[in-house]
Amino acid sequence: MAAGYLEILRARHAARLLAGTLVGRLPNATAAIAIVLFVRAQGGTYSLAGGLAAVYGVANAVGQPVLGRLVDLRGQPRVQLPSAVLSALAIALFAFNGTDPLPLAYAAVAAAGLFTPPLEGGLRALWPSVLRKEGQVHTAYAMDAVAQEVMFAVGPLLVTLCASLWSARAALLVLNVVGVLGALSVVVSPPSRAWRSAPREAHWLGALRSPGLLAMLGAFLFVGIALGSITVASVPYADEHGGDAVYGWLMAGIGLGALVGGLAYGARQWAGEPARRLQVLVGFLAVCYLPLTLMPGAVAMTLLTVLAGVFLAPVIACAFVLVDRHAPTGTVTEAFSWLVTTFTVGASVGTGLAGPVVERGGALWGFVVPGVAGGVSLLVLLVTGGVLTAPVVRGVVASSWENDPNRAAEPRFSSGDRA
Repeated sequence: MAAGYLEILRARHAARLLAGTLVGRLPNATAAIAIVLFVRAQGGTYSLAGGLAAVYGVANAVGQPVLGRLVDLRGQPRVQLPSAVLSALAIALFAFNGTDPLPLAYAAVAAAGLFTPPLEGGLRALWPSVLRKEGQVHTAYAMDAVAQEVMFAVGPLLVTLCASLWSARAALLVLNVVGVLGALSVVVSPPSRAWRSAPREAHWLGALRSPGLLAMLGAFLFVGIALGSITVASVPYADEHGGDAVYGWLMAGIGLGALVGGLAYGARQWAGEPARRLQVLVGFLAVCYLPLTLMPGAVAMTLLTVLAGVFLAPVIACAFVLVDRHAPTGTVTEAFSWLVTTFTVGASVGTGLAGPVVERGGALWGFVVPGVAGGVSLLVLLVTGGVLTAPVVRGVVASSWENDPNRAAEPRFSSGDRA
């Protein structure tokens, strides 16, 4: 298992790009908890903190595909670094201004979310040019999914550490400065500077004109709903079985399961049709959510959350392969950014949906939601299976005002049958 990942990390620029992207995404991964801690330190209410965090999340969901399209049109350095700086400046305004006046605070967090650079989609667009071999690229997708779980586990710890050592304001500022440095490390690298999107057909829908991509986004909306609902359903369970410490273990269990599952999935090459494999993986993901409704003691429940997370990273890694396959020529960064946005929106919907369910039916019915959402995601994949498995024909695209003047083709692997 380790040999495959070490082979990728030894490739020139690979470790730098992965590390720079993860560091650059720290402000986004920690934004919600950092905003909540800062608002509470300022004497604001939980409602205000939640509202500001929600505005950041919505703005981020809007900005990712927009900036992703700009990356496809203008290249990575021209978009990634300026947007990272603008996002950091907006957070700095929020940190020094505080919550008064309130409209300025909302505007600042909205700008910070909107200008968050699409580093995640950018990295996946770079993998083919860095690794060259299709099998290595697919392993890199799995490693990428695993790295996300590590980042989302470590990120909140860094926020609370900075806040305890210095202040909540310092946590906001430090993490965003670090994020800009991470983005800088990526965009000055030779692969990022050399990368250009393939010529693209001028179309207002961009990547969304692909039926296969739309099918993927529909399925992943419900995967996001499942994950978001678990975070809410776990709260009343933890309140009855030990409080905040138990809640932390439950959330860590999901991350640990995803970490183990992602490492195992990426350790080998998988023959066969990726769309069919994704159906199987999502089916297992949905089934593994069901035991959560048993709600045993805290230790056993933590083990069940580990099981619930095992298939999450493999699902994400397999989805990356299909997104790359179905993204229209010249829209690969935008397509990956749409996947990020859809997953984020789904998680937000899941948290919003699970709240009323838990209030009326308790934690038990809250844990029913992820199982149902996972089942709906599988249903979407089954209904759209013909679209996802259909061969993708890529004709020659005539030059247009949308195309990058350099017109260098983006390296990609979209026709293979291995993932």
